[in-house]
Formats: sequence, structure tokens, C-alpha cells
Amino acid sequence: MRTGTGRTGSTGVAATSPGERWVRRQPLPWLLGPAFVAAVAYVDPGNVAANLTAGAQYGYLLVWVLVAANIMAVLIQYLSAKVGLVTGSSLPELLGDRLPRGRRLAYWVQAELVAAATDLAEVIGGAIALHILFGIPLLAGGVIVGVISMLLLLLQTHRGPRFFEFVVTGLLAIVTAGFVTGLFFGPVSWDEAVAGIVPRFDGTPTVLLAASMLGATVMPHAIYAHSALARDRHGHSVPTEALPRLLTATRWDVLLSLLVAGSVNIAMLLLAAGNLAGVPGTDSIEGAHAAITAALGPAVGVAFGIGLLASGLASTSVGSYAGSAIMGGLLHVRIPVFTRRLITLIPALVIIAVGVDPTWALVLSQVLLSLGIPFALIPLVRLSSNRDLMGAFVNKVALTVAAWVVVALIVSLNLALIILTATGAD
Repeated sequence: MRTGTGRTGSTGVAATSPGERWVRRQPLPWLLGPAFVAAVAYVDPGNVAANLTAGAQYGYLLVWVLVAANIMAVLIQYLSAKVGLVTGSSLPELLGDRLPRGRRLAYWVQAELVAAATDLAEVIGGAIALHILFGIPLLAGGVIVGVISMLLLLLQTHRGPRFFEFVVTGLLAIVTAGFVTGLFFGPVSWDEAVAGIVPRFDGTPTVLLAASMLGATVMPHAIYAHSALARDRHGHSVPTEALPRLLTATRWDVLLSLLVAGSVNIAMLLLAAGNLAGVPGTDSIEGAHAAITAALGPAVGVAFGIGLLASGLASTSVGSYAGSAIMGGLLHVRIPVFTRRLITLIPALVIIAVGVDPTWALVLSQVLLSLGIPFALIPLVRLSSNRDLMGAFVNKVALTVAAWVVVALIVSLNLALIILTATGAD
């Protein structure tokens, strides 16, 4: 691990290294990619369940949650990638090096629960998509999703991170097309959508949904994974002189990728608010798909199903990558990502097999993810604000203040969720 302090020659001018020259020669678009992989986590099947439920039940009321969550996500994902590039270590590795054994194991347990919730949402979502498109039973669909995700991870292992980025980004494009298509065929009240930007709730159920939407948007495993993705893509020992250009590319990478992901999430909620409000059966993804097909036609329904399938396949691969980074960094145990995928697939298949309502499981998994966000976010802000670790690339004061405001907002929403749920307030 290294710090961000610059290396200079005897004249005091930064020495130009081969690595810096390579970075400077690359067109800016060629340096993009890791954030688009991480952004897949922001449009996974859990997002579909949470956003469709919010739109169908409460119309445009919670648009503001998605807007705010996406703004926060831009800041969070940039800090994660920045830590990985500057230090040459992933966030889990930095924590694993600093926490005593007992706290490190406890931290790993909560991180694994978050990873399990992520995997549950992604496998179930892909299985639902296969059922919608081809009538395949959910359990068989879950197995198929698991097998295909293993093949995607083999690509990452044998063809390198760049090829993996191309494949996952292609799936992200399919997700975008699948979920945005419906907006061109269904009515949307743009006046109400704009009014939905004003923050407000309507009882405990909307707080639960808001926490679910937040957990589906600002995802803990994406925070852990992005630091590893950026580090693996650009190397463990990026020359200090090359970091300014890489960080500039990273800012564009995060901004563009989350603009895409945020647009998809808002499109899902608007689609549901404009076409599914008051329609019976829309409390499940299958019911929402049937209602969308009935209202907007079979072509839109097929596009929705394809988008959901691409979402499940891409996000489950990224989730397995994140889980491997978590285990390796916190336990100092290295297992192949392929093996990790096989192990974490089993709990998701068990839940499908016992007949738990899939959409309900998806929404609750996102609530669990929301509760896990502070455990990833607080260490990220502290480490990226540590001058001894980050050197010249430590967070500026304004950035640090903004990051702590984000932490406070997320923790406040989670506390409100716990208190309102425990007291049964309406």
C-alpha cells in the first residue's frame, strides 16, 4: 500500500514515469469503465421491486428519494474509486489492515449479510425475468442465472477487467433500453413528477419504501467493490504523477454511469406512477409486468422482461466480485470469484425453493442493504479524509463536509425507519 504523496525529482518538478506517459497518451474515454460496472448495482432487480412498488402505490410521491440518492451516490462512488487508486488497496483491505481481529470479524459478518441480501435480490430478479419471458419455474431460473453469472466471472478471470467491463456495460445498455422503453408508450404527468422532487412522506409505509429505495440505490457492496474495480483496472501501483488525470477520468466515469443508472431508476418509478396506480396485482414484479403488458402492449412487456433479465445477470456477477473483495480484504482469505459465486448462490436458491414471496423478499433485502450503508460509508469518509493515508489527494474540506452530510441523512432515514416500524406509527 502506498500513500498519495507526490514523488519529485531533484529539481522539485514531478518526474515523468512510463506509467504517467501511458496514462497521458490514452484518450479519456479509454480510462472510463470501472464506474459503469459498479453502476450495475444501482439498477439491480431490487431497484425494480422498490421503484415499481413506490410508483404503483404512491404515485410520484417518492421521486425525491431517487434524485437525492443518486446525487449522494455520485459522491460516494467517487470517494470509493479515489481511495482504491490513491492507496492501491480496496476499502475492505484498508479496514482489514486497521481493525483488531475481533472487530474485523464482526465487521465481516455484517458485510457478508449485506452481500447475501444483494445476492438474493439479483438471483431472484433474474429468475423472475426468466419466468416472465419463458415460463421457466423460479428455482430452475435461479440455477440458470447462477450458471450464466459464473460464466461472466470466468470472463473476468481469464480475459481481464477490460473485457469484463465491456460485457457488463453492454448488459447495462440492455437494462437501460428495457426499462426506459415504456416511457415512450405510456402517459406520465410531468407536473406531478416535478412536484415529487419536494421531500415528504405519507406514513410509515412510505418511510419503509424510501429506505428500500435508498438501499437499492446507494448499495454497500458497490462501495466496497468500486475501490477494488478501479484498483484492478489501473493497477496496484499507479504512479503518483498519473493520479490527477486518472482522478479526472474517474469523476467523469462516475458522473456518466450514475446519470444512466439514475435515469433508469426514475424511469421505472414514473412508468409505474403513470400506468400502474390503482391497478390490482402490481405489488409483485410479475403483476406489474402483466399490467404493463396490458396497458402498453406485449412489445413493452417483453422489453421490460429483457431489461430485468440483463439486470439480474449483470448485477449478480458484480455482487460476487464485491463479495470476494470483502472476504479477501477482511479475512485475508483468497478464494476464486467463481468459487465465491457457487457458495453464495445456495442461500438464494433455498429461499426460492421454500416459496417465499419473491417481490416481498426483494423489497426487504433492499431495506437490509440500507441499514448496512453506514458501515461502509463512515469508514470510507474517514479514510479518504486521512492525510497520512491519502497524502496530497486527501479530501478537501468542502468534500469532507458534504460526505458527512450524506452520512447524516442516510443514518437519519434508517433511524426513522426503525423507530416508526417499532412503534407502529402510521
